[in-house]
Order: sequence, then structure tokens, then C-alpha cells
Amino acid sequence: MTDSAIGRVRLGDGGPEVGVQGLGCMGMSWAYGPRDAEASRDTLERALELGVTLFDTADAYGQGGNEEFLAPFVKAHRDDVVLATKFAISVPPDQPTKRIIRNDAPYVRQAVEASLRRLDVDVIDLYYMHRRDVHVPIEETVGVMADLVREGKVKHLGLSEVTAGELRAARTVHPIAAVQSEWSLFSRDIEAGVVPEARRLGVALVPYSPLGRGFLTGSFADADQDLASGDFRRTMPRFTGDNAVANVALLEQVRAVAEAHDVSLGQVALAWVQQRAAVHGLTVVPIPGTTKRGRVEENAAATRIVLTQEELDLLEPIAGKVAGDRYADMTFSSAGRE
Repeated sequence: MTDSAIGRVRLGDGGPEVGVQGLGCMGMSWAYGPRDAEASRDTLERALELGVTLFDTADAYGQGGNEEFLAPFVKAHRDDVVLATKFAISVPPDQPTKRIIRNDAPYVRQAVEASLRRLDVDVIDLYYMHRRDVHVPIEETVGVMADLVREGKVKHLGLSEVTAGELRAARTVHPIAAVQSEWSLFSRDIEAGVVPEARRLGVALVPYSPLGRGFLTGSFADADQDLASGDFRRTMPRFTGDNAVANVALLEQVRAVAEAHDVSLGQVALAWVQQRAAVHGLTVVPIPGTTKRGRVEENAAATRIVLTQEELDLLEPIAGKVAGDRYADMTFSSAGRE
């Protein structure tokens, strides 16, 4: 592996220019078990050295704790960092698996002010609606977000886990730079509607969990047995019990491709996601999450791996064989509304 910087692309028509791979920062503060602040800070610095410029957080990650954690790093590198955060999800401290979704105007305004304060910035580069509240017209929510752009509090708008129709409706109100949704060898539901609509509208795709929340790396085989008691992945159907047993077997095709390239399983999974840009004809910037310097180096190196058509064909059937849903409650996902 070399230290050459990863390539750069633009998010959407008129959106910010970023590295072709970003960094999901959630696990540095929340959801995935024990944390190491010093190692995470080192990972942030190394990612930037490698050309990663899109750093992704949300107000829901650790009750705002992840935004606060990122603030010193962002301040030290403000001209080089494209900062993305989100609003809409509230997680009660005493019910960590519960989600309260709000998209109403007063809440959006309250949320952006709180994020600006925690991040210690004057403007957010990319502001996402994290999840969709179906009781509020999306045009109304995006209208308020557009006001934030006009007021100089936000530069660009994004949406997360929206359907093709919701993206189309939002685009009539204001340009959308990016749609963030789960997209990986294990999760391909967005290809039916969201991906072609994003391509038509000139919107970039920002895949979260491109490594299947670590499962595609082979780092764990059964969440109940292998992960800490507070790890969020233990609530996800595909990572436990019989589902986990069935899904582990699907990694054999990934392993075969990895051995052919002399790379890791995770690098194959990331290379597959990165190659969706060429397959579908749109900008794709995955945001794998990690807290480890070595892993961010490995992930960045995956941007230089090119899978052959034969290898892509071998990996093609995997998603259709995955056992279990992405979430225990799929109503908050775009797939639950398509």
C-alpha cells in the first residue's frame, strides 16, 4: 500500500468536492462497544492525510457526544474538512433502541442550532435529514432546510433513507447534494428506485455501512456471542442466531475474491461499493466507519482495487441470499416505504 492520496469527486450538481471515500465517525462515540478517544483522534488525522475529507456524524450519535468529540479536529482543519451532520432522530437515554423521528420546522431549527454549538462551527457543510417523518410533508422539511442555506448556517443539503419519490419531491424545493443510505454486498434495496432517481437528478450516493457494520470484514460471526453487551449490532436480525450462521457462509465468495487480489475481505466489500459509481453512472462516496488508524489505511487502499467482471458476477448473488432484515423495525428505512 502506498501513501498516495485517494481521488476526489463532487457531491451532486454544485455540491462540495470530497475524497472518493469518507469516514463515518459514529463508532468513535456510540453504538459499537468500547471506545478509545486517543486512537480515534489519531484515526481522524490519518484519514485526512490519506485524502479523506468527508467526515460524517449526527446529533443522535451519543446524544450529541460525537459532534462534540469531532469539534476540536474540525476546528484544527476547518479549511480541509467537509463536515456532514444530521437531524431527525432522538434516542431516549433509558431506551437506546427506541427512535423518535421529527421533521417539523421548529425541531429542525432547534436541531441545527444545537449542532452548530456542539461542533463549534459557523456553518455546516452538508446537513442531512437523518430519517423521514411521514407525518410531515417532505417539501415542508426541505423548505426549512433551504432557509438554513439562505441564512448561511448550512451550505448543502442531504437526505438519508428516502425513497425515490421522496427524493424527487425534495428536489423540487432545493438542490440535494447527496442521499445517504445503506448500500453494500449485503444491502442493495436502494438499487430498485433510489439509485436510478439519484442518477437522473444528479444527486450523489453516500453509502453508510458499506462493510455491513463489520460483518463483511469477518471480524465477527455472531453478534450475541462475539460483541459486547451494549453493542447496537446485537439488535439487528441478520447478525444473530440462524441468520448469522447463514450469512457467514455467504462470505466464502468474498474470501475467494480477496485471496485472488491478496487483500482483506473488507477491502473487497469496499471495492465493490466504490465500483457502483461506474456500474450505475453516478457519484458514490462510501463512508466506512472505524476507530483504528490501520483500518482507515486499509479502507483507503480499497479505492485502488478494481474487480473484474468475473469477480463482480461471483459476488452478484450474495445480497439476494442474505437472511434477516437490516433493522428489527424497517419502517424507518426507505425499503420499508418503497
